[in-house]
Amino acid sequence: MKSSLLLALTLSLLTAIPVQAQNPNYNMELAQELGADELGMKFYVLAILKTGSNQNADPETVQKSFAGHLENINRLAEENKLIVAGPLMPNEDNFRGIFILNVATLEEAVELLQSDPAIRENLLAPDLYQWYGSAALSKYLEAADQIWQQKP
Repeated sequence: MKSSLLLALTLSLLTAIPVQAQNPNYNMELAQELGADELGMKFYVLAILKTGSNQNADPETVQKSFAGHLENINRLAEENKLIVAGPLMPNEDNFRGIFILNVATLEEAVELLQSDPAIRENLLAPDLYQWYGSAALSKYLEAADQIWQQKP
């Protein structure tokens, strides 16, 4: 009787424990290539670019800096260091755009962003945050390169 009760209790506890589903599409090679953890995720750095403190730059410096900013975006994307970049519409917080950087630490992001002329000239200032997202995000760049008709 005691053993039957123990067996029933054990079986009821086992059915209460959720079983984690295994993904039938799991590709270990791809997960390792992308640096994915067991949830298919990894750390990135989100940069919110806002208007910088340099409001007195001459027009030539501004033009050169933002031309270099766009060149730098393209270079970082080619190096797979920049996954997402884009401007924000005018807003009361003076947020100008976002980057999602394919680096795990804020220190790596600070170093990487020093290659951006608009940031070096303080025309843009980044606020940095660690972000946990899908490791497959970098695959977005392959599709993105195939859908534009004209360069911005």
